[in-house]
Amino acid sequence: MRVVLAEDLFLLRDGLVRLLEAYDFEIAAAVESGPELSRALAELRPDVAVVDVRLPPSFTDEGLQCALAARRETPGLPVLVLSQHVEQLYARELLADGSGGVGYLLKDRVFDADQFVDAVRRVAAGGTAMDPQVISQLLSRRSQDRPMGRLTPREREVIELMAQGRSNAAIAAQLHVTERAVAKHTSNIFGKLGLPPSDDDNRRVLAVLAYLDRG
Repeated sequence: MRVVLAEDLFLLRDGLVRLLEAYDFEIAAAVESGPELSRALAELRPDVAVVDVRLPPSFTDEGLQCALAARRETPGLPVLVLSQHVEQLYARELLADGSGGVGYLLKDRVFDADQFVDAVRRVAAGGTAMDPQVISQLLSRRSQDRPMGRLTPREREVIELMAQGRSNAAIAAQLHVTERAVAKHTSNIFGKLGLPPSDDDNRRVLAVLAYLDRG
């Protein structure tokens, strides 16, 4: 699996390269600035991009804007964004195009190697990997008169765990219910969000995107 990594701090960038290579990822490029990231994404077309929000030269949202531009050129390009803090505007921008393969993690999560690597793999496979703190802050601003307001408290718990990339089995274990119960809740969620029956696993991603971004 080919990765383009963008992080301006040398020690963190080097550590991420070593970590990903230890888990058999191929580092197609490891860059430190926005212009370098744009070139790498355009020329290398990686399986997934792992991108710090703030990169030189602006140190504002350079990394995110480069990733969004690349997704416009290559729709659905998997992008996992890393940030020091929960920045709701950035998270919403990433989700706004409705494509799968997106993630937003706080940098603290990088120190849990298994969790971080699992997030990279899920995003590369077209899934979502949203930090629980990001989800919590996004959901706190959702209007209750929108479709998401029709979800029951249990359905909200289920979709929050879906947003983290959990499988039905993992959700069942977390909530201490059966997988059958989780499947029923998931079916109800799809119905309430207007997602028709389909064999496409991407419907889980669409449900998460609708819940977190659209209303």
